Amino acid sequence: MKKLFCLIFIVFLISCTEKHTASQSMNNQKYNKLTKKEENIIIHKGTEPPFSGKYNDFSKKGTYTCKQCGAKLYRSNDKFNSSCGWPSFDDEIPGAIKKQTDADGRRTEILCANCGAHLGHVFTGENLTPKNIRHCVNSLSMNFVPAMETQKTVTAYFAGGCFWGVEYLFEKKNGVISAESGYMGGKTENPSYEDVCAKKKDHLETVKVIYNPEKISYKELAKYFFEIHNPTQFNGQGPDIGEQYLSAIFYNNDEEKNTAEKLIETLKQKGYKVITKLIPADKFWPAENYHQNYYKKKGGQPYCHFYQKKF
Repeated sequence: MKKLFCLIFIVFLISCTEKHTASQSMNNQKYNKLTKKEENIIIHKGTEPPFSGKYNDFSKKGTYTCKQCGAKLYRSNDKFNSSCGWPSFDDEIPGAIKKQTDADGRRTEILCANCGAHLGHVFTGENLTPKNIRHCVNSLSMNFVPAMETQKTVTAYFAGGCFWGVEYLFEKKNGVISAESGYMGGKTENPSYEDVCAKKKDHLETVKVIYNPEKISYKELAKYFFEIHNPTQFNGQGPDIGEQYLSAIFYNNDEEKNTAEKLIETLKQKGYKVITKLIPADKFWPAENYHQNYYKKKGGQPYCHFYQKKF
């Protein structure tokens, strides 16, 4: 019995250590081929001449992505005209940007969190927008993906253990536009990861899923949710034990609730003792940046989430 207890404790300790470390090492994926000018900026940290970039005087709706790896960096809604000569943004897509002290020891350099590509620098205190921050980015570091103006989006919320794995698998699902790790279901305002881990009966680790209903239905999303985690585990998910890891669906309306209830009943008829809670959706609090796109940045695989056909 002591040996079994020690083994369980060691597995739990390893998973917790991995989560707190949150390594952001680059993965081994193949990157896009760069021109000499792009390589000078992205690899050798150069700077394009002011007012020369194609995205400086540019206002189309869409998303700006990393030219080297394709990761999403900025949304057009956060772009503004700073008259500085380079594209300027006062916010980033959660988890997309890494910041570090520049080689000159004074400025703050910004890089793609996924591949380490040099983007430019970030400045504060200029009072150019209410957010009082300016990401000064080289056009040559980015590509632009235009928005589909007719595209409809709907948001759903799922809690199924460590949000790293749930987010990672939802991001891969066709029809899903984005998945974001965060917290929901508790009373703590603007909770930190430490708050959620320490407080009992508070927030659950939750993933906010934005999807295109013309490509995937809520029913298909909910079915997928039940198939990428264990909805019968009452004390957590895999080696992650704790109330913040419980299985739940936060529904936005009666239609979503009814859909989830029917899926649960189907699973119970198949012999699954489902304990997933159905809870009205509440305020969603985004998790810290180092939690966003964790496996994409680290280059690993979920340790307790995988697809298993159940329906």
